[in-house]
Amino acid sequence: MSELHFTSSGTGKPLIVLHGLFGSGKNWQSHTRHFSSHFQVFNVDLRNHGDSFHADEMNYAVMAVDVEQLLHRQKIEHCYILGHSMGGKVAMALAQRNPDLFAAMIVADIAPVAYFHHYDDLIDPILSLRLKQIESRAQADQLLRPNIPEDQLRAFLLQNLVRDSGGWRWRVNWKVIQRDMEWLTGFVDLRDNWVVDVPTLFMRGDKSDYIGDAEIEVINRHFTSSTITTIEGAGHWLHAEKPEAFARLALEFLRLN
Repeated sequence: MSELHFTSSGTGKPLIVLHGLFGSGKNWQSHTRHFSSHFQVFNVDLRNHGDSFHADEMNYAVMAVDVEQLLHRQKIEHCYILGHSMGGKVAMALAQRNPDLFAAMIVADIAPVAYFHHYDDLIDPILSLRLKQIESRAQADQLLRPNIPEDQLRAFLLQNLVRDSGGWRWRVNWKVIQRDMEWLTGFVDLRDNWVVDVPTLFMRGDKSDYIGDAEIEVINRHFTSSTITTIEGAGHWLHAEKPEAFARLALEFLRLN
């Protein structure tokens, strides 16, 4: 049985942190250090990401089971969970399966709905790179620049390019993710007319369009104990763009629950 990679720090009630698409637990290290003063934080790499296993199936049903099995192995019966984007959808899928696991949830800038995507514009150039001919990450950066001109986005994606004794390799399983992207940008209803009554904080950036009026209607229908808060000046990457506001709001909510 394949197991998710994670790091653990701090003491107290468990807090599970789930990253977004193309990310890893490393993207949450600064928040993990902050949260670990209050909780035992489990910073998880989801399947086909980070240092976790690569698998040929990528959807929220199997990803929820991955996390559920991790909790079982760690003998965690009740915890907090925080998920950003794709990680937020994993948290919501797991809450459908087993809501009693959670004392409270934080879902960052995502809703339980399907979204349009243009990720092929990112993945196609990445898959076109010939890793055996790459001598440095800087060279890979230059090769990607014409098709991915945003410097910060390229830097984020290239965090997944690592070198070991066999040469350069990707930590992200790009081919499987691209093939299953409709599952990842969509959402899965594991139960008909499902409702989750766990206290849940939905955080959104005011510059992001991921949670608008239509998405709020869906959230309120499925998460009957939910609160929605907006971080001013933040986009989809609200935890990175406004880290102090994000951490403050997250801690305030978790302490109340």
